[in-house]
Amino acid sequence: DIFTVPASLAGIPGISIPFGKSQNGLPLGIQLLSKHFDEQLVLNAGLYLEKNNV
Repeated sequence: DIFTVPASLAGIPGISIPFGKSQNGLPLGIQLLSKHFDEQLVLNAGLYLEKNNV
């Protein structure tokens, strides 16, 4: 996702995940960021959202 590029360049771990659709049927997404060297938190949060269909 283009919006994760600045975080990547700054060395901040981030992930962008699909997050359902709006009332108009448009796709939605969510971006998760964390502090430096805390990739595991981002991955765990993304996995939680995916498994629980939040």
